[in-house]
Amino acid sequence: MDHYINFIDQKVQINFDGRDVEYDFSSLDEIVHAYAISIHKSQGSEYRVVIIPVVTQHYVLLQRNLIYTAITRGKKLVVLVGTKKALAMAINTVKSFKRYTRLWHRLKQA
Repeated sequence: MDHYINFIDQKVQINFDGRDVEYDFSSLDEIVHAYAISIHKSQGSEYRVVIIPVVTQHYVLLQRNLIYTAITRGKKLVVLVGTKKALAMAINTVKSFKRYTRLWHRLKQA
């Protein structure tokens, strides 16, 4: 059983990774959703708190534009977790990809 709600005793039981935890209805504000999303999916959105892993194991993602995007998603608090080396790699990596969209030609035709 993943969870149960007991309206008589006003208790909720929730299973967190195989461990059952019981809450009184008065303590339900202690339960909050947690989400993990990619920087790409976060574009155009804002979040109260953003935690960004910055590690050399994912060196392909260490790019200045991605760090900028991630940091600017946080409204109240942004936390970078990792190494100074990884952050320096990200800040110093500027990859701009030429996009072949033919947008200019389409606009001229319109």
